[in-house]
Amino acid sequence: MTKITIFKKDGIIVGYKVKGHSNFANAGEDIVCSAISMASEMTLGGLKEVLELDVEGIVEDGFLQVRLETRLAKDDKVQTLFKTFELAMSSLEKDYARNVKMEVKEDVY
Repeated sequence: MTKITIFKKDGIIVGYKVKGHSNFANAGEDIVCSAISMASEMTLGGLKEVLELDVEGIVEDGFLQVRLETRLAKDDKVQTLFKTFELAMSSLEKDYARNVKMEVKEDVY
């Protein structure tokens, strides 16, 4: 199962963590894992390459984590990226409940 954590501070998304494998299908055929990977890496890429933020993401096999300082996370464009990621993960959790679990942690900083 893939576990997704959305980190919030004062109602503002400041980051996210993706951990594990969905085990929906065999490696290379797992559409759920592919969707999660694409959304999480696209969000990180948007922060770094499009918004040109100095973001340090931790990316390893079966793990990705991104956290921003609250002052950077408050930007409307950052929130648009984070909220879109949250929406995509929520949709996957609804459609693939046996493979994806999302939680929101408030006031993490």
